[in-house]
Amino acid sequence: MRTEAAWPLDDRGVAYGDGLFETILLRGGRPLLWDEHLARLARGCHRLGIPMPEEHDLAVPLAEAGNGLEVLKLTLTRGSGGRGYRPPFSCAPRLRWQLAAFVPAETRWQQGVRVRHCRLRLGLQPVLAGLKHLNRLENVLARAEWDDEDIAEGLLCDSDGRLVEATAMNLFWRRAGRLETPRLDRCGVAGALRAALMERMEIHEVDIHPDEFEAAEAVWLGNSVQGVWPVVRLDDGAGIERRRWLLSPLHRTFQAEAHRLLDYPAP
Repeated sequence: MRTEAAWPLDDRGVAYGDGLFETILLRGGRPLLWDEHLARLARGCHRLGIPMPEEHDLAVPLAEAGNGLEVLKLTLTRGSGGRGYRPPFSCAPRLRWQLAAFVPAETRWQQGVRVRHCRLRLGLQPVLAGLKHLNRLENVLARAEWDDEDIAEGLLCDSDGRLVEATAMNLFWRRAGRLETPRLDRCGVAGALRAALMERMEIHEVDIHPDEFEAAEAVWLGNSVQGVWPVVRLDDGAGIERRRWLLSPLHRTFQAEAHRLLDYPAP
């Protein structure tokens, strides 16, 4: 693992989560879905009032990448300064990066995954909705709800009971013959792979509750690092099975479209 510099203790990202991050798949130093990642970073910078990094600064870690498959984590904070929660009038953003070798979970591509509902509910905050900001404590607490290695992910609802996402992946399904994904205008992270797929496919954003979701014909989880995992079993928060799905060509068609964007094989 290669990391660029440490964080000072007075950095506002460390102290308050005042910043953003992107996690990007690199193949031989080439970033996948680079435009989508930069677009989300730019949206976050605009909403938080943090200047967008210069192109040459963003290119530095790419020059350090190796020839294999790696994950680049870019972290941007407002920097240091200000008084308490009050941000500085003029900020000096701090950009840090980390590179690590990566091996995708191919078994999960091929065999599908078991998921569960989480008890934790996401708070509603439209100003931050869709962004990959540094305040991820809700996701940490949700992921701490289980330690069963057979469960790959947990599904999160918001405080009004609407399905939003998984702890680290976006959620997609086919219901009544059409592709759908949760609307993310109140909370949740709008992933780079989600954005790319929505540009290329007819995917409808919907408000949905878990009982409606269980009527889906096929379900997938996806992000820009892991690719797409078909869901084959859903449990409730107590580990009791709610629904099973058999793998079918329907699962593989959606998966193949996503994997083309990441140069992953189609199982």
